[in-house]
Amino acid sequence: MTTVRFDVLIVGSGPAGSFAALTLARQGVRVALLDKAAFPRDKACGDLVGPRGMQMLIDVGHSLPGGLNVGDMLVVGPTGRRVRLPFAVGHSYPGHGTTVTRVALDASLQNAAVEAGAIPFTGRADRPLDAEGRLDGFRTADGEELRADFVIGADGATSHVAATLGLVEADKVLWGFAVRAYLNQPVELPAIVLWEPRRWRAFPGYGWIFPAADGGANVGLGIAMRSNRSAGAGAVRMLPAFLDHLRALGYIDRAAPKPARRLGGWLKMGMIGTTPASDRTLLVGDAAGLVNPLQGEGISQAMESGKAAANAILGAPGHAADLYRTALAAGHLPYQQIAGAAHAALVGRPIAGAAVGRAITCAGVGPTVAGGWSIFWNELLDGAPTSRERKVAAALTSLGERLSVRSHAARWFADVLPKDNSPSAPSAVESS
Repeated sequence: MTTVRFDVLIVGSGPAGSFAALTLARQGVRVALLDKAAFPRDKACGDLVGPRGMQMLIDVGHSLPGGLNVGDMLVVGPTGRRVRLPFAVGHSYPGHGTTVTRVALDASLQNAAVEAGAIPFTGRADRPLDAEGRLDGFRTADGEELRADFVIGADGATSHVAATLGLVEADKVLWGFAVRAYLNQPVELPAIVLWEPRRWRAFPGYGWIFPAADGGANVGLGIAMRSNRSAGAGAVRMLPAFLDHLRALGYIDRAAPKPARRLGGWLKMGMIGTTPASDRTLLVGDAAGLVNPLQGEGISQAMESGKAAANAILGAPGHAADLYRTALAAGHLPYQQIAGAAHAALVGRPIAGAAVGRAITCAGVGPTVAGGWSIFWNELLDGAPTSRERKVAAALTSLGERLSVRSHAARWFADVLPKDNSPSAPSAVESS
């Protein structure tokens, strides 16, 4: 049995884990980067990196391999009516996203972290290692012991790190399951599709069809649920019918071959139910539920959380958990509260879901409202330039905060991510 000690052990080498490793390793921190899979590997995803994620990649000087820049997005309502949501250049992000396969994105980020000095390991985190009542690392399934002063859980929605420390309240988590496939067909604009399998009975989630970097299309269906995950198979079962719906709307050529490479995966639709940090263990990305509860984006949030966790460890090791929770509150409240409350309110209410889907794609949605909705829905208010559209997004945020202030989501965030939890200790680097 081999035992190796590091400053930080990161479990999971997706965008969140690799970004944390890259940030730490560039500062000379000794980092172990453990993943159960050998890279490159695939993952179910829409393959779309949003504007905030693009800015993070620009900031660290990382170029995406074979990415395709995309701008405006369509939202297609249950009746087929479309609203075009414009992207605009912000103060802190570009006016576009980029589509790139997770095979390429994740491998490139892991490689960047390794080039910066992180030590890669392939294996499953198995048995937790204890030191004086504190998580001190993991023994892999192969028997190798990886110990560290800090553990970052970047191991996805069903995080073993989170489960080990009891950081998940199973009855409060809002779950989603998504299935993705590729089509050999070009797509002009990315589209989120709100669907009614039966008239006025909304599918509890949404579908998408996005341009792929290779000239084809990424198409998928995500189903939303609360804490009971038994409905997850519905996305897989309903995908053929959803593809028929896209054909009827003209988004898929009727003569196109059946999609290939289907792949599914679980998501936590927001942070509710997961405590993101405890003592010297921090959760990032999907493990912390850092997914947009309304439209499913998670890559940008994953990289942001990885950087935030790394900076918390670098900034004040004795108070890293407090610093990290404060950073998450500053970056994602009140949006996560509003979106989480909306998600919980609509799941299991197909008529209400249909009404909302029809309302947000109705004929009266003009360009200013659409632009404001785009800023709000894509969580881009922080950094948006002064404009009428920004005023709409700010008004939506203010209204949503007032409507959700007494919700279960608001109470949960008040307990777990208090806005005034900044540590009173010095902000300078402390001895660990």
